[in-house]
Amino acid sequence: MFAKRLLQKAVNHHHHSQHSLQQESMTSADLDLRVAAHYGIPSTASILAFDPIQRLLAIGTLDGRIKVIGGDGIEGLLISQKQLPYKYIEFLHNQGYLVSILNDNNIEVWNLEGRCLVCSLEWESNITAFSVIHGSNLMYVGDEYALLAVVKYDADEGKLLQLPYHISADSLSEAAEFPFPTDQPIVGLLPQPGSSGNRVLIAYQNGLLILWDVSEAQIVFIGGGKDLQLKDGVVKPTDEVNIDSPENTIEHQLGEKEISALCWASSNGSILAVGYVDGDILFWNTSSAASIKGQQALSSSNNVVKLRLSSSERRLPVIVLQWSTLNKSHNDSDGQLFIYGGDEIGSDEVLTVLTLDWSSGMGNLRCVGRTDLTLTGSFADMILLPNFATIAGNHRADAFVLTNPGQLHFYDETSLSALISQQEKKPSVSALEFPVVIPTTNPTMTAARLIRTATGENSLKSLSELCSVVNLGSLPTSLDGTKWPLTGGVPSQLSLSKSSGIERVYLAGYSDGSVRIWNATYPLLSFISVLEGEVQDIKVAGLSSPVSRMDFCSFTLNLAVGSESGLVRIYNLKGHSDGVKFLFVTETKCEVHSLSQGKGPQCRAVFSLTNSRVQALQFVKHGGKLAVGFDCGYVAMLDTNSLSILFFIKDAYFSSSSVISMTWKEITNPQGLLKSSKLSETKSPVHPAEEVMFILTKDANIHLICGNTGNMVIPRPWHLKKESIAISMYVIDGRISASKVSDANPPEEASKDTSTKNESMAGSSPIPIDSLEVDQDHNTENAYSEERLLNSLILLCCVDSVQLYSTKSVIQGNNEPIRKVKHARPCIWTATLKKVEKVWGLTLLFQTGEIEIRSIPDLELVKESSLMSILRWNCKANMDKTMSSDDAHITLANGYETVFISLLAAENDFRIPESLPCLHDAVLAAAADAALSASLNQKKKQSTAPAILGGIVKGLKGGKMVQSGDSTATPKSRFDHLEGMFCKSQQWDSVPALDHQENLELNIDDIEIDEPLRVTSTSTSHDDDNKRREGDSERDRLFQGGTSDTKPRVRTAEEVKAKYRKAEDASSVASQARNKLMERGQKLEKLSKRTEDLQNGAEDFASMANELVKTLEARKWWHI
Repeated sequence: MFAKRLLQKAVNHHHHSQHSLQQESMTSADLDLRVAAHYGIPSTASILAFDPIQRLLAIGTLDGRIKVIGGDGIEGLLISQKQLPYKYIEFLHNQGYLVSILNDNNIEVWNLEGRCLVCSLEWESNITAFSVIHGSNLMYVGDEYALLAVVKYDADEGKLLQLPYHISADSLSEAAEFPFPTDQPIVGLLPQPGSSGNRVLIAYQNGLLILWDVSEAQIVFIGGGKDLQLKDGVVKPTDEVNIDSPENTIEHQLGEKEISALCWASSNGSILAVGYVDGDILFWNTSSAASIKGQQALSSSNNVVKLRLSSSERRLPVIVLQWSTLNKSHNDSDGQLFIYGGDEIGSDEVLTVLTLDWSSGMGNLRCVGRTDLTLTGSFADMILLPNFATIAGNHRADAFVLTNPGQLHFYDETSLSALISQQEKKPSVSALEFPVVIPTTNPTMTAARLIRTATGENSLKSLSELCSVVNLGSLPTSLDGTKWPLTGGVPSQLSLSKSSGIERVYLAGYSDGSVRIWNATYPLLSFISVLEGEVQDIKVAGLSSPVSRMDFCSFTLNLAVGSESGLVRIYNLKGHSDGVKFLFVTETKCEVHSLSQGKGPQCRAVFSLTNSRVQALQFVKHGGKLAVGFDCGYVAMLDTNSLSILFFIKDAYFSSSSVISMTWKEITNPQGLLKSSKLSETKSPVHPAEEVMFILTKDANIHLICGNTGNMVIPRPWHLKKESIAISMYVIDGRISASKVSDANPPEEASKDTSTKNESMAGSSPIPIDSLEVDQDHNTENAYSEERLLNSLILLCCVDSVQLYSTKSVIQGNNEPIRKVKHARPCIWTATLKKVEKVWGLTLLFQTGEIEIRSIPDLELVKESSLMSILRWNCKANMDKTMSSDDAHITLANGYETVFISLLAAENDFRIPESLPCLHDAVLAAAADAALSASLNQKKKQSTAPAILGGIVKGLKGGKMVQSGDSTATPKSRFDHLEGMFCKSQQWDSVPALDHQENLELNIDDIEIDEPLRVTSTSTSHDDDNKRREGDSERDRLFQGGTSDTKPRVRTAEEVKAKYRKAEDASSVASQARNKLMERGQKLEKLSKRTEDLQNGAEDFASMANELVKTLEARKWWHI
């Protein structure tokens, strides 16, 4: 019959009839391997950042990636060019930018809207502390040399600018009036809450704490590094702090007590919590240290309290400290302290939450509750979520906890409070897990497919309707009502459009037998349905076994699912509201069951032919048939309309090796087939077509069988010369006229020494086959003539090589390849690359994680890349099981991550960037800025009446107020004065000492005149006063913080050594002293030049005072 005629044609085929069309060759410029979509949290996640206004979470990794997560499945991945860990990441809140610092001290700024790197700044020294001033584009940077610097991001210029302002440890040592080691790195920088960045807490590694005021240019608080009387408390399992009585309080020498963590323990910045390497936690009262001087000890035990989680001598360092003020606290004396570390070495890894109360003063600190949260995985980082309504630094007890590898949990304030109220040290915690868009664990993903659907099919309307009913983006909610807090980002209009069709579907099979389906038309995947492994009210052994293979037909909306137990399930996604019949089919019987009405797709049939793993599934004949290949070498053909078995090949002579791949070809030749006498004598109806199946087994044998009967087309299977392990097989349309390449030729020589041509028939389409799978593009089936089939090519991919053969030579039994490339390392997965419906290239993934793209048919190497360079992944075992491809895209899953990679430079099937969700909500940003401006203006209006009187009183107290020249406050204008201080070219080599006297000073800037006309009239005085202030600071620096008294102050030997300690001889020291005197002389000359300016400022002051008197006399008392 047909098999004999096809074999005869192959033998008698004439080469002179060959004619080919030159195919455009692929170049490296045609390829651009890039991440189109990324879901899940990287396993190397290590650090968190949060934007409380945009409600976005950023996760930095150890390999140079940043994951940004919003709401409704909105996710983004930022990849640095450097594969280094991130040690700091911070949002520029509500501005659409993210600042990150790599381990090589490279500061980067990312544009969230454009998902790109805007600029970077390479820092010369090792950055050891970093903090963004909330609400601004200003940043504090501390380094290993104890230097505090300021960096500004200029959004207009798109640049990072290092401002002239900086503070050295030497200058602070002079200001503190006692020497301390100035070679200690800065390990912490905390802007004081409510100060708008004007005050910053500087923590040094040796335990020294300094609260610095930028505007006043003076030290407000000093702590650490001295003998202290401490109240020592241990948090016991009874949730009480045991505080020694004052008479029993002992002195503790802090000395070189190394700081490991710190945080503000009050919303106004009056209490500071500091964790140390030895496991201690100290609470410092920063508001009571204004009177300290030199090395005088803090004698009051109410100013410092020590807390310990364990009485053991060997304790873990305190790694993380976070504070949350309780909402019910009216005097800022109640809150929760989150602690990681500080417990006994060898204890369980937990996150401790303490509820503390010091309403009666720090000396009476009480722990009213304690709970230890058991972690899932090893701890990586945690962050508290600031309350949206409290911009000034108040926090709720909502917390994100990041654990390894890549697990994120959310604890809300309500559930934590309930846990702490329980009298259990380690209660069970039901935290809300990160709602992954594509689950890869629990259950484990075992198979995946990316399938392009046939466009213009009416059957897809049902799928679209099903997709619109189920919304994956809805925020998850726990049993106790806890909602997922991330809501940031804006979906694209394309993904929200109901009129857009489904061009791609993504299937994922799991270890529990379930299957999930997504609409993968756009990068923001939308969930369609989940199919459970079990069948309602029917028990079938093996239904819940792991999924091994899947296929989907967009013509019929049939879904086939194969499992490791050998079962094949068939679903129809249209669903039936009136109930359906369920068939359980074996080789010998068929059972019919009635299923009750249910929602969504239901299983139509289960085929149980063998208990061997299903290795290949392919819908053919527009979904009318389903070909199944098993691990044991069996092959079955199923009728999906009648749900019956057409044939089942299980003879040992056929194959005992696992079926790897199957390709279906429909042969159309009416003139030849209708004249066949043997065909006309058959009992079956005469059809002008024949069906041929190419079956590849793991031992690299190729079998040709008839798709109608299962009969062999060629008597014996085709095989390689040498044994090899097959991966995949592709039947490619076209002819090739080239000299044969021997196995002895090197791979690259083989591709260079031969010229190939590829024939492209009208109406034909190449057939790509997925690795370990079957024809992916089966929905665009085209009939082949006998001539065209004989002129096609077979691409055989093995672990050690890739080889190209003509179909004619395979039918003849000839195993000489046209092309052959040997691999230097094992290949584990392949896929064809298509352009304009024509096979253009071959993608290969190797066991080392390297990727090659070769052209077809010459198999020349066009581009090399790797999983590490694209995704920062290592190739893992069984990764190929969850890989899939569709024309110019590849999908991969690894750990908690799922990635879609685009290969072609000109390809934009995902319609990027218009289809990408935006990571920055500009409308929300504008609304938040407007709300903040209105709030500031409202506060200003409410304080207008007492403005003058309040200014006078504050001036008499020696205070200072920042006067704005504009009556309308904006969020950015709040930092204009601070930025002006930072932009001064003056370098703070020495600073004023602590002001220990309450000097009465009337400052003209402290007087506010609420009339609009008066505001502009103060600008001259304001500028003059700034000059006067500069003169005062110069005087202070000149006299080293001395007073107007010209009598020299006798310095101790220790102070002289600390100031002038140098490992040099006496002549060098004398030379430095002379230089100092010359510098002071120059400063005196400069100071005398400013005297006239100061006198002018005094005259302006008198004028303003007279004007103020007139204004007050013109008003009634109730107006003041």
